[in-house]
Amino acid sequence: MIPLENLARIGQLKTEPASATEFDGLLRSGSARLADAENTMLSLESRFDLAYNAAHALALAALRKHGYRPVNRYTVFQCLTHTVQLPAAEWRVLDAAHRKRNSAEYEGSLDIDEALVSAIIRVAREVEARLRASIQRETVSWETPR
Repeated sequence: MIPLENLARIGQLKTEPASATEFDGLLRSGSARLADAENTMLSLESRFDLAYNAAHALALAALRKHGYRPVNRYTVFQCLTHTVQLPAAEWRVLDAAHRKRNSAEYEGSLDIDEALVSAIIRVAREVEARLRASIQRETVSWETPR
């Protein structure tokens, strides 16, 4: 995967052998958090946190499967185009969520609504589906960068 190799070359990713155990744990964590994020009995803020962290775990699983680890947290979302062939319009939803998360985390300002939370869940479910489909298509052959 040339784009991921290029990101490693410029220091945005680190090469690290993939781990089936780590991948499985991230997929399991992401799926569980997504299920919880869909619980409308929880506050919108809690659902946002759960959906965002689910999306991050799933995106990280996709990147780790290819033998890379991000230097910055947001990089996992930008790499979704290369790791699971997610269209740019979709991963940008998660990038916007990352900016909202940072605003809340570092500035105390959380400006979210139901539409954003629903969009994060929808995109995270798509990432999850693409990861599960990739597992079914192949006998997971863990790629290690050269």
